[in-house]
Amino acid sequence: MSCCAPAAEEALLLTGGAPKGPSREEMALSSRVLPGGVRQIDLSVPGIHCGGCMANIESGLGKLDGIEYARVNLSTKRVSVRWRDDAGVPAIVDTLAKLGYESHLFEQGADEKDETLAELIRGLGIAGFAAANIMLLSVSVWSGAEDATRDLFHWISALIALPALAYSGRIFFRSAWGALRNGRTNMDVPISIGVLLAYGMSLYETANSGPHAYFDASASLLFFLLIGRTLDHVMRERARVAVKGLARLAARGATVLYPDGSNAYLPVGDIKPGMQIMLAAGERVPVDARVVKGRSELDCAIVSGESDPVAVEPGAVLRAGTLNLTGPLTIEATAVAEDSFLAEMLRLMEAAESGRSGYRRIADRASALYAPVVHLTAFLAFLGWIAISGDAYLAITIAIAVLIITCPCALGLAVPIVQVAAARRLFENGIMVKDGSAMERLAEIDTVVFDKTGTLTLGMPRLTNARDVPAAALSLASAIAVHSRHPISRALADAAVGTGKWTFDAVEEVPGFGLEARRGNDVYRLGRAEWALHGKSNTASGTILSKNGAPQAEFRFEDQLRAGAAAAIAQLKDKGIEVEILSGDRAEAVANVASALGVDKAKAGVLPSGKVERLEQLKAEGRKVLMVGDGLNDAPALAAAHVSIAPASAADIGRSAADFVFLRESLSAIPLTLATSKEANRLIRQNLVLAVMYNAIAVPIALLGYVTPLVAALAMSGSSVIVIANGLRLGTGRAARSDKPAEPSPAFPSKEAIAS
Repeated sequence: MSCCAPAAEEALLLTGGAPKGPSREEMALSSRVLPGGVRQIDLSVPGIHCGGCMANIESGLGKLDGIEYARVNLSTKRVSVRWRDDAGVPAIVDTLAKLGYESHLFEQGADEKDETLAELIRGLGIAGFAAANIMLLSVSVWSGAEDATRDLFHWISALIALPALAYSGRIFFRSAWGALRNGRTNMDVPISIGVLLAYGMSLYETANSGPHAYFDASASLLFFLLIGRTLDHVMRERARVAVKGLARLAARGATVLYPDGSNAYLPVGDIKPGMQIMLAAGERVPVDARVVKGRSELDCAIVSGESDPVAVEPGAVLRAGTLNLTGPLTIEATAVAEDSFLAEMLRLMEAAESGRSGYRRIADRASALYAPVVHLTAFLAFLGWIAISGDAYLAITIAIAVLIITCPCALGLAVPIVQVAAARRLFENGIMVKDGSAMERLAEIDTVVFDKTGTLTLGMPRLTNARDVPAAALSLASAIAVHSRHPISRALADAAVGTGKWTFDAVEEVPGFGLEARRGNDVYRLGRAEWALHGKSNTASGTILSKNGAPQAEFRFEDQLRAGAAAAIAQLKDKGIEVEILSGDRAEAVANVASALGVDKAKAGVLPSGKVERLEQLKAEGRKVLMVGDGLNDAPALAAAHVSIAPASAADIGRSAADFVFLRESLSAIPLTLATSKEANRLIRQNLVLAVMYNAIAVPIALLGYVTPLVAALAMSGSSVIVIANGLRLGTGRAARSDKPAEPSPAFPSKEAIAS
């Protein structure tokens, strides 16, 4: 099948004007502010259809002053551009217009009718009707019709083929014209030339009562090309169904409550942080928010992958896209829609399709060379056959067949169709891919380095000796602990009831030590033993509750291993992959985790710089390292690794630095992602081999004159369909599902909570 340049060219030809688009002021208002003084905007460019379009746009925009990043997503027909804020808004729309592409602001989640598919189906129907009827007339000619009867059938065939070329052929003609009028070529230029030459040559033969005409070839060529084009479009849309389903989870608006008691329904794009929203049962959370009033249960499967409802109350944090099930809530927005969790997941999913792997760069370069090479090949074929046979008719027929059969659509589709299918499979298993090239890099790894807390463990300590602590002391400690968000404090607060009887004159949190509460003349401390006991010699350790320096109770905690941790590491080791743990925690805590998971190489007390140094050391040894971490201190290591993965619970900067983000609790996401990446690389190599073999076989046959334009159309479309079908095998493969019941999370005791 063919790829083409701007679909919007038809509108341009009708209006005779330049493409319209948003003004620079509109772009400035619609752009997102990113860290480091950078802005980003997403533009919808419906005319993007092939690797040549992608290369032209990225190259053109990359030359503008201030542009730091320009990336085209072929499947979504979107262009993401980042520029330095201090440089002002670059002439992005004008540059796209000069290249022949109409652009407009992209609206997230817009549910527009698929006009491209409708046009393709109409064109396919008309071309099929024309091809079938012309073929019937051709059978009569082949059966022996001669002279006036043959000429009559040829003229009728010409009349039937004309509207098919005018309507069905415009899909290719406008693309070719749009490329030529902007001083470039694309894949549709030789196809258009081939179709028009075949029709023109047949018309000349008919006018001169010639015995041969290829009206059936012209109409059939369009028919088969449109079959391939339609299949390509449908397959891409099927592969992107996960992204579209995710976009439909986004609320279109919400009822905002104003301080004066009034309310109004606002589009989700107008909701700002700090606004209070009335969320009724059955509505989805429009933006990231926290609960101000009310209690309810939420379906948070989009975040955690778990189907069980989650109870929420005042203070609970809500993610955009989650569904309120039972009761009304008053919530306060904490982020704008474009910065919400749901928007981030959409960006991650779509970024996976636009990444440039080494394989895709090879295919793009090959496709970019196509037009000049195929034109030269067809011209040389024409000259060669003229010299050999002296028959201009035969030479033109062979040149037309060469033009058609050499279309590298199969090569252009070899890589992206697999990456889209792989990204979809991973998404269905709760894994987001930020860059398609990351899958290629992941397939190369031979070493995995894990952070500990929040990665191998959940980072949520639990009190283990509650039965050994006096009820009054536990109640007192819990009443103090509610004043802090520290993991140990939360564990203590969850462990006791009856804390309401305790009131304090003042409670102060001392970072790194604990909490100090005053009640009358008494001073209570809850925290590190040495600090809580005012430095007095004592055998107590861990977390201590003291009253005026005297110990009242000692609390011990345990952390839990993340679900699937042991199984994931065992699978990695079975594949011959080295596993290490690098943690900033105490040696005892790290040793406990390493022992529980069967990891031989583990290092404690490692600073963020030390993690990067270790990764650089492994790189110097020739290792390809996967880094798995979640904290702020892991971000440099995640960015420095050959490839990286972070859980959704990771800090924002950690998620931004990682190449993959897994949304569910289980570490089974690690071996699943690795297996999917290896399978994707295998299918990409198969597709590239298939595409090269097709051209290696088809081109010589066409040059030798054994292929008619009709057979050339069949062969070209068939090769593309084979590549697409082979690539989509990944999306239908039986993968290990990470949404199966998670294995229990084993816990291991420690004298104090395992800190990150």
